[in-house]
Amino acid sequence: MTTIRASCPTCGDVQIQASDLVVRVCADDDRGSYCFRCPSCDRAVAKEASRRIVDLLVASGVRMQVWRLPAELTEERSGPPIQPDDVLDFHLLLQEDDWFARVAEMVRRSLPR
Repeated sequence: MTTIRASCPTCGDVQIQASDLVVRVCADDDRGSYCFRCPSCDRAVAKEASRRIVDLLVASGVRMQVWRLPAELTEERSGPPIQPDDVLDFHLLLQEDDWFARVAEMVRRSLPR
């Protein structure tokens, strides 16, 4: 089994088995990272990785996960940005028993006719 040296922010350099790492690559922009649980302190660690590092880790037997950016990032935005008062108003609304009906009515009124 392949052993890989990685760096934990708490413990420093640690030895990890290839099966204990995961490489993640974004299909939309090709960004890479790897993650593991430190064998010394059990802390979850995630690090950015260049394409070269991703290729080396995958060639060493590390499994790769491919993920996509959320679709919401490409949605058209309209209206003013959300302010802290808006969040507070929504929080207070959620305290009411009929909050769902009130939100549904707000959405219905905001849709174009």
